[in-house]
Amino acid sequence: MEYLRAACAALIAVVFAVSSVSKLRDFRGFARSVPVLVPMPARWVLPVSVAVVAAEGSTAVLVVVPATATAGFVLASGLLPAFTAAIAASLRRGQRVPCRCFGAADTPVGPRHLARNIVLACLAVLGALAPEHLPPVAGAAVAVAVGVVVAVLVTAMDDIAVVFARSS
Repeated sequence: MEYLRAACAALIAVVFAVSSVSKLRDFRGFARSVPVLVPMPARWVLPVSVAVVAAEGSTAVLVVVPATATAGFVLASGLLPAFTAAIAASLRRGQRVPCRCFGAADTPVGPRHLARNIVLACLAVLGALAPEHLPPVAGAAVAVAVGVVVAVLVTAMDDIAVVFARSS
């Protein structure tokens, strides 16, 4: 189980770091997308946008430090259902707004984003519940590598979907 925790930590850290940094790279674009995805008064847009980026960045940092990893997993376990609810509400309203999860993109949010977030939330919960013991270095390296590879696939999910859509 300690290998699961290491893999989940790497996965959550990379996904949230990429998400946070990509939003910072185009913060104005991200802030413009927030009220489209979640209708809110204009005065809340900037604080909510800053809070999302800060929470994502904090999650990435917390989860890689052994002493704060559980807090990072818990934060991720709270953020992912919130993001999932926002996407589900948007879909329920019939809106096909672009996903700004990992930077500027034209891909509209859809069911696969819901599934991605639910799986990530489950992995964050598993990471939080896994033993906090540090695994042997060789096994930890493999577990972290697996987590990073899965994270890369998660962050590139929309691009991968476009490739498969074009080939069919």
